Amino acid sequence: MTVQQDLQKAIATAQSALGTYSTFAQSTQDQTAKQMFQELSQYAQRHVEVLSGRLQYVNQNNSMNQQTT
Repeated sequence: MTVQQDLQKAIATAQSALGTYSTFAQSTQDQTAKQMFQELSQYAQRHVEVLSGRLQYVNQNNSMNQQTT
């Protein structure tokens, strides 16, 4: 696997967790659990953002992606 593929997989996993936490937060009546899942959702969103930023950086700075003129 390439670094790009690893990052894409990590982003997909974090997005999946984000969706799961959001669903749990919406479906529970327990306010303590709701708050916990909302916080986990926020953490997962941050992970997606950080990983996406890294993927963008790698894509822009990978010499194999650079076109020569």
